[in-house]
Amino acid sequence: MQNAKAYAASSATSPFASTTIARRDPTPNDVQIDILFCGICHSDLHQVRDEWHDMMPTVYPCVPGHEIAGRVTKVGSSVTKFKVGDLAGVGCMVDSDRTCPECKQGFEQFCNNMVLTYNSPDKHIGGVTYGGYSDTIVVDENFVLRIPANLSLAGAAPLLCAGITTFSPLHHWGVGKGKKVGIVGLGGLGHMGVKLAHAMGAHVVLFTTSPNKKEDALRLGADEVVISRNADEMNKHTGSLDFILDAVAAEHDLNAYINLLARDGNITLVGAPPKPFQIGAFPLIFRRRSFSGSLIGGIAETQEMLDFCGQHNITSEVEVIPIQKVNEAYERLLKSDVKYRFSIDMASLKG
Repeated sequence: MQNAKAYAASSATSPFASTTIARRDPTPNDVQIDILFCGICHSDLHQVRDEWHDMMPTVYPCVPGHEIAGRVTKVGSSVTKFKVGDLAGVGCMVDSDRTCPECKQGFEQFCNNMVLTYNSPDKHIGGVTYGGYSDTIVVDENFVLRIPANLSLAGAAPLLCAGITTFSPLHHWGVGKGKKVGIVGLGGLGHMGVKLAHAMGAHVVLFTTSPNKKEDALRLGADEVVISRNADEMNKHTGSLDFILDAVAAEHDLNAYINLLARDGNITLVGAPPKPFQIGAFPLIFRRRSFSGSLIGGIAETQEMLDFCGQHNITSEVEVIPIQKVNEAYERLLKSDVKYRFSIDMASLKG
């Protein structure tokens, strides 16, 4: 075992503080990564504050972080995919059972025995797994991703969650040239949806409640921007969209967007509002529309996403912060006061 520097929360109401955690020594199949940047995901905030207690209670101390970008420092004797010095990333999971039908089909994110990057049972050293708010991590090579060398590591880190969360449904529903695609919300997820859908060749319509986001949305790749509180603007798109990616985590009227779908159109939810939706049956039935959800992506698809981003030079829009400002960043995140993702410079942990 080895010690690693980290920032942890000791309870649901405690601020983050510097600490030391245990990491396993690399086994023959492991890759050790020096963490250079780690994105802050809104789910980190939910987990740290134990807001998902009924679904996945938080074990303290909690070291979050599942948007990890860094450089390989050690490889086990059986590792074939990585060598020391390679740029590498770790996303939301670090293991699965690898034997179930989901794993065999490349859908490790749906494995009943998926091991999350943090707050999951750690079969190697006991306790729970610890995430990327630390200086190093050891992960089985099969759950480590290659990061294209041309991408900024600070902006690439959030691709490991925000990138794959939006890429996977866009990819699954066949977004590309000739498709008209709506993105609802221009936040950490939504801005990635705009960038990716644009790079896939779709006609992209961004829906937002904030008129002041129009200029940014167009810069990021939107072809049109609709202020969703304006009924006339919404009505112009009735029955015309092939696919809608809904990235809003706050309560909102889903029916207003379902009405914008063409026949056989789909709306996929990647935001997680706190209360259930009320959805009218007839708008779905009469146009054979569908409503679905999506959860990150498997390892192969995540690598495909990273390669796609490398080819199109796509990264997340980030504000880089030192680890010492993580508590302030969480408060700002609650106010949506970031464009569009925080990325922690983990070199600050060594100071």
